[in-house]
Amino acid sequence: MSPPWLLRSRVGYTALQISIVLAAIGCAGVPMAAPPEEFVYFAAPDPRDPWSPKIAGWQRRETADHAIVGPAAVEGAGERFAPPGEDGRALRSKYDGFRAERRREVAREFADWIQREARQHYVPDGAVDHWATLEETLRNDGDDCDGLELLVFHGLRDLGFREDEVFRAIVVRPQDGQHHMVTLWFEDRDDPWVIDPTGAMSEGMRRMSAIPGWEPLKVFSEDREYSARRADLDTTDLAAN
Repeated sequence: MSPPWLLRSRVGYTALQISIVLAAIGCAGVPMAAPPEEFVYFAAPDPRDPWSPKIAGWQRRETADHAIVGPAAVEGAGERFAPPGEDGRALRSKYDGFRAERRREVAREFADWIQREARQHYVPDGAVDHWATLEETLRNDGDDCDGLELLVFHGLRDLGFREDEVFRAIVVRPQDGQHHMVTLWFEDRDDPWVIDPTGAMSEGMRRMSAIPGWEPLKVFSEDREYSARRADLDTTDLAAN
């Protein structure tokens, strides 16, 4: 049974068109079992992609709001690390492995924190779906999944995670058409970590490959937009840079 503070999605997967975008993403219920898939996350969106206008509208408002609030002052930026032992140097491997694990601990703590806070600060949109900015979410003392997710999206980057490894993502559950908003951390470009602000898709922090039954649909930030699709259906892959 879904927690009482979660919204039931109002979007049908088979009706993915402009009318969907004008309706709601919805915040999904508990995930269903299905075989894991491999995905391509950084493909160029179709010029007629119905999500693009909604993403662009949020990007303009978020950029304007963030310029007023500003990010936290944090020194240093995250890096991608070589697997321990890759270059045969023990100290370098230990150093890289230690830093990588500390970053994972930070991300896991953020996942646990936002999922706890969502129980108190989850606020459904109502009849009209609105993608809040971070400032709107904080000012209103809460929002639904697409507003609460911004605390993780901005928070990880303010803590030193690079802009080209932390993205917002729209995910879909094809079995019943549930749509949801999550943060993806691309420590591994082919299998990102998923941080779900409400815990409806996944509790804690898990790899996308470990969450069967869900598929990424859109991957974006304030100034980038990509379409995600199953690897066996992809024809165009663009690097996130």
